[in-house]
Amino acid sequence: MKPILSTTDLTPPDGFTVVDARGHRCPVPTLILRRHMEAAPAGQGVILYANDPMAQIDVPHFCNQNNFVLVASEAKDEMWIFTVARATG
Repeated sequence: MKPILSTTDLTPPDGFTVVDARGHRCPVPTLILRRHMEAAPAGQGVILYANDPMAQIDVPHFCNQNNFVLVASEAKDEMWIFTVARATG
């Protein structure tokens, strides 16, 4: 799958950072997600764009292993969009 270089019109919710990992292969998208999630306060998080097919396996596994909440996951325009939040409390 080729990288998508166009930007999307999705606006992140308050407290969420958009991280574009399109064009990176496993395990780079998850490593980038880890770095941003370590800095996210409780209740906030990351919207990750990835087009590596392994991301649809790696990201949910990463969330389960690290007690992050996978709020949403969807496919759009040859990429996956993952919304990941740090648990509150």
